[in-house]
Amino acid sequence: MVKISRISTQQKNKSRYNIFLEDERGDSYGFSVDEDILVEFSLHKGMEMDGETVELLKQKDTIHKSYALAINYLSYRMRSKKEISDYLTKKDIDAEQVHLVMDRLSKEGLLDDQAFANAFVETRINTSSKGPQLVKKELLEKGISTQIADEALKKISYDWQYDKAEKLTRKKWSSTNNKSFQQQQLTVKQHLIQKGFSHDVIKDVLTEFVKETDDDSEWQALVHQGEKFVRKYEQKFVGYELKQKVKGGLYRKGFPIDLIERFLDECMEEQM
Repeated sequence: MVKISRISTQQKNKSRYNIFLEDERGDSYGFSVDEDILVEFSLHKGMEMDGETVELLKQKDTIHKSYALAINYLSYRMRSKKEISDYLTKKDIDAEQVHLVMDRLSKEGLLDDQAFANAFVETRINTSSKGPQLVKKELLEKGISTQIADEALKKISYDWQYDKAEKLTRKKWSSTNNKSFQQQQLTVKQHLIQKGFSHDVIKDVLTEFVKETDDDSEWQALVHQGEKFVRKYEQKFVGYELKQKVKGGLYRKGFPIDLIERFLDECMEEQM
């Protein structure tokens, strides 16, 4: 048996207490506990304890410190179960204690993957232009199950997706106006896929966008590219060979053959 000889408040943390023990060898520091544990076990000077009780108090305090770490980590934003587990593991908390802390957090309503996923999706809706597939990928990386992620993603409506995808399309299209329609569409489509939008939404947006795009922009883009090819090849080729080189370059760029022939006829007569 050992007896508590004195209890002192820690200087740097007033909610923690140092417990000093007295045994046949004299008075010495035993362990530290949080205020909650001090109150729960009614620890006081002169209280006698056996070795089993001392070990229990130490274990309780270790779990409490792990719990406090988790609470602090949660204070910045909601976390998934995986995020909490990974964080505590990195802090060298053993697996059994991690489980106990997470179980307590869950019972207190502080750890709920569905609530986390719902809030995460809501934040993405309000603050980003990421499509559902990209948001789902983020959720899965945070340890959210496919079922929970799919349920949360129901918050992302078709109208929201279409609106965001249309804005991204207009922005991306304007930065590729010197490319052929075919290349522009492929570039924009790839961009929207990378942003996580569904193929149906991408198809609908591009179909509508292409309908309203000015046909003259394709011609202007072709002229721009055609003149670049002329400058590239005119030092080595002339006449028919030059036209074939330019024709091949424009074709590989995705321009329609009728516009290519028009360019060759109207803009390269002087090269023949």
